[in-house]
Amino acid sequence: MATAASWKPLLLRALDSNAHLKHSAFFQLATIGSNGRPSNRTVVFRGFQEDTNVIQINTDRRSAKIEEIKHCHFGEICWYFTESWEQFRINGKIDIIDGANSDACKLQQREKAWFASSLKSRLQYLAPAPRLPDISNGSGEENQLDPSEGPVEAFCLLLFDPEQVDYLNLKSNERFIFSSRSSEQGFKLWMSEKVNP
Repeated sequence: MATAASWKPLLLRALDSNAHLKHSAFFQLATIGSNGRPSNRTVVFRGFQEDTNVIQINTDRRSAKIEEIKHCHFGEICWYFTESWEQFRINGKIDIIDGANSDACKLQQREKAWFASSLKSRLQYLAPAPRLPDISNGSGEENQLDPSEGPVEAFCLLLFDPEQVDYLNLKSNERFIFSSRSSEQGFKLWMSEKVNP
Protein backbone atom coordinates (compact mmCIF):
# COMPACT_ATOMS: atom_id res chain seq x y z
CA MET A 1 0.00 0.00 0.00
CA ALA A 2 1.46 3.40 -0.98
CA THR A 3 1.40 6.01 1.77
CA ALA A 4 2.90 9.24 2.94
CA ALA A 5 5.70 8.59 5.42
CA SER A 6 3.37 6.71 7.75
CA TRP A 7 6.29 5.73 9.98
CA LYS A 8 6.83 9.35 11.04
CA PRO A 9 3.65 9.64 13.15
CA LEU A 10 4.73 6.43 14.94
CA LEU A 11 8.11 7.99 15.69
CA LEU A 12 6.58 11.29 16.81
CA ARG A 13 4.19 9.41 19.10
CA ALA A 14 7.10 7.41 20.57
CA LEU A 15 9.06 10.62 21.14
CA ASP A 16 6.07 12.22 22.81
CA SER A 17 5.20 9.28 25.07
CA ASN A 18 8.85 8.89 26.13
CA ALA A 19 9.63 12.64 26.36
CA HIS A 20 9.96 12.53 30.15
CA LEU A 21 12.96 10.19 29.67
CA LYS A 22 15.96 12.31 28.70
CA HIS A 23 17.65 9.40 26.93
CA SER A 24 14.78 9.11 24.43
CA ALA A 25 16.44 11.91 22.40
CA PHE A 26 19.53 9.72 21.87
CA PHE A 27 19.92 7.08 19.17
CA GLN A 28 22.69 5.04 17.59
CA LEU A 29 24.04 6.01 14.17
CA ALA A 30 25.97 3.34 12.28
CA THR A 31 28.21 4.03 9.30
CA ILE A 32 30.76 2.03 7.30
CA GLY A 33 34.44 2.93 7.50
CA SER A 34 36.90 2.93 4.62
CA ASN A 35 38.15 -0.42 5.97
CA GLY A 36 34.67 -1.90 5.32
CA ARG A 37 33.92 -2.35 9.01
CA PRO A 38 30.87 -0.93 10.79
CA SER A 39 31.22 2.00 13.14
CA ASN A 40 28.53 2.96 15.65
CA ARG A 41 28.01 5.84 18.05
CA THR A 42 25.29 7.55 20.07
CA VAL A 43 24.09 10.90 18.75
CA VAL A 44 21.39 13.40 19.71
CA PHE A 45 18.15 13.88 17.75
CA ARG A 46 18.02 17.55 16.72
CA GLY A 47 14.60 17.41 15.10
CA PHE A 48 13.35 17.06 11.57
CA GLN A 49 14.30 19.41 8.78
CA GLU A 50 11.29 21.70 8.22
CA ASP A 51 8.35 20.03 6.45
CA THR A 52 10.35 16.88 5.67
CA ASN A 53 11.19 13.44 7.08
CA VAL A 54 14.91 14.32 7.16
CA ILE A 55 16.50 13.81 10.58
CA GLN A 56 19.02 16.41 11.78
CA ILE A 57 22.20 15.51 13.68
CA ASN A 58 24.92 17.91 14.87
CA THR A 59 28.50 16.70 14.82
CA ASP A 60 32.14 17.73 14.81
CA ARG A 61 33.63 17.98 11.32
CA ARG A 62 36.87 16.55 12.72
CA SER A 63 35.23 13.32 13.94
CA ALA A 64 35.87 9.97 12.23
CA LYS A 65 32.23 9.70 11.14
CA ILE A 66 32.69 12.49 8.60
CA GLU A 67 35.34 10.55 6.66
CA GLU A 68 33.23 7.40 6.97
CA ILE A 69 30.19 9.19 5.51
CA LYS A 70 32.31 10.65 2.70
CA HIS A 71 33.47 7.10 1.94
CA CYS A 72 29.91 5.67 2.05
CA HIS A 73 26.99 8.08 2.44
CA PHE A 74 24.60 5.40 3.68
CA GLY A 75 23.92 4.84 7.35
CA GLU A 76 21.46 3.31 9.77
CA ILE A 77 19.83 4.65 12.89
CA CYS A 78 18.73 2.32 15.68
CA TRP A 79 16.41 4.02 18.15
CA TYR A 80 14.85 2.18 21.08
CA PHE A 81 12.23 3.69 23.35
CA THR A 82 12.46 1.99 26.73
CA GLU A 83 9.03 2.87 28.11
CA SER A 84 6.89 2.14 25.05
CA TRP A 85 9.07 -0.82 23.93
CA GLU A 86 9.37 0.46 20.37
CA GLN A 87 12.36 0.13 18.08
CA PHE A 88 12.99 2.05 14.87
CA ARG A 89 15.76 0.94 12.51
CA ILE A 90 16.03 3.69 9.91
CA ASN A 91 18.18 3.18 6.83
CA GLY A 92 19.07 6.10 4.58
CA LYS A 93 21.50 8.54 3.00
CA ILE A 94 23.48 11.11 4.95
CA ASP A 95 24.32 14.58 3.64
CA ILE A 96 27.16 16.53 5.27
CA ILE A 97 26.74 20.30 5.62
CA ASP A 98 29.89 22.04 6.78
CA GLY A 99 31.11 25.61 6.34
CA ALA A 100 32.61 24.79 2.91
CA ASN A 101 29.22 23.86 1.45
CA SER A 102 28.39 25.97 -1.61
CA ASP A 103 24.60 25.75 -1.22
CA ALA A 104 23.34 28.94 0.53
CA CYS A 105 20.12 27.23 1.66
CA LYS A 106 22.08 24.41 3.32
CA LEU A 107 24.38 26.92 4.99
CA GLN A 108 21.28 28.63 6.43
CA GLN A 109 20.12 25.26 7.80
CA ARG A 110 23.54 24.77 9.38
CA GLU A 111 23.39 28.21 10.99
CA LYS A 112 19.85 27.60 12.27
CA ALA A 113 20.98 24.28 13.81
CA TRP A 114 23.93 26.07 15.44
CA PHE A 115 21.77 28.68 17.13
CA ALA A 116 19.21 26.04 18.18
CA SER A 117 21.97 24.32 20.21
CA SER A 118 22.76 25.29 23.78
CA LEU A 119 25.85 27.37 24.45
CA LYS A 120 27.38 24.41 26.31
CA SER A 121 26.87 22.23 23.24
CA ARG A 122 28.40 24.88 20.95
CA LEU A 123 31.48 25.18 23.17
CA GLN A 124 32.33 21.52 22.47
CA TYR A 125 33.25 22.47 18.91
CA LEU A 126 36.07 24.70 20.20
CA ALA A 127 37.71 21.81 22.06
CA PRO A 128 40.75 19.99 20.65
CA ALA A 129 40.07 17.56 17.80
CA PRO A 130 38.37 14.30 18.81
CA ARG A 131 40.47 11.13 19.21
CA LEU A 132 43.83 12.91 19.30
CA PRO A 133 46.07 12.44 22.36
CA ASP A 134 45.20 14.77 25.24
CA ILE A 135 48.15 17.11 25.71
CA SER A 136 46.35 19.61 27.94
CA ASN A 137 48.12 18.39 31.10
CA GLY A 138 44.92 19.13 33.00
CA SER A 139 45.31 22.87 32.45
CA GLY A 140 41.54 23.34 32.60
CA GLU A 141 41.55 26.16 30.04
CA GLU A 142 38.05 27.28 29.21
CA ASN A 143 37.08 28.20 25.68
CA GLN A 144 35.22 31.44 25.10
CA LEU A 145 32.43 31.86 22.59
CA ASP A 146 30.37 34.88 21.62
CA PRO A 147 26.78 33.53 21.72
CA SER A 148 25.76 35.84 18.85
CA GLU A 149 28.41 34.57 16.42
CA GLY A 150 27.60 31.96 13.79
CA PRO A 151 28.90 28.41 13.51
CA VAL A 152 32.57 27.69 14.11
CA GLU A 153 34.53 25.75 11.48
CA ALA A 154 34.29 22.41 13.34
CA PHE A 155 30.47 22.50 13.50
CA CYS A 156 28.75 20.26 10.99
CA LEU A 157 25.11 19.42 10.34
CA LEU A 158 24.20 15.95 9.13
CA LEU A 159 20.94 15.45 7.26
CA PHE A 160 19.77 11.84 7.39
CA ASP A 161 17.21 11.12 4.65
CA PRO A 162 15.32 7.88 5.45
CA GLU A 163 14.78 5.31 2.70
CA GLN A 164 13.57 2.36 4.76
CA VAL A 165 12.17 2.08 8.29
CA ASP A 166 11.85 -1.16 10.23
CA TYR A 167 9.41 -0.55 13.09
CA LEU A 168 9.00 -3.08 15.92
CA ASN A 169 6.53 -2.71 18.78
CA LEU A 170 7.32 -5.27 21.47
CA LYS A 171 4.20 -4.46 23.53
CA SER A 172 1.78 -5.22 20.69
CA ASN A 173 4.16 -7.74 19.06
CA GLU A 174 3.80 -5.99 15.68
CA ARG A 175 6.39 -5.18 13.06
CA PHE A 176 6.11 -3.06 9.92
CA ILE A 177 8.62 -2.40 7.14
CA PHE A 178 8.24 0.99 5.45
CA SER A 179 10.09 1.28 2.13
CA SER A 180 10.38 4.26 -0.17
CA ARG A 181 10.73 4.66 -3.89
CA SER A 182 10.75 7.68 -6.17
CA SER A 183 7.68 8.49 -8.25
CA GLU A 184 7.92 9.53 -11.89
CA GLN A 185 7.56 13.13 -10.67
CA GLY A 186 10.52 12.70 -8.30
CA PHE A 187 8.47 12.51 -5.09
CA LYS A 188 9.25 9.90 -2.46
CA LEU A 189 6.45 7.36 -2.08
CA TRP A 190 6.25 5.07 0.95
CA MET A 191 5.01 1.49 0.98
CA SER A 192 4.26 -0.37 4.21
CA GLU A 193 4.11 -4.09 4.89
CA LYS A 194 3.21 -5.86 8.11
CA VAL A 195 5.72 -8.65 8.75
CA ASN A 196 6.33 -11.22 11.45
CA PRO A 197 8.17 -9.79 14.47
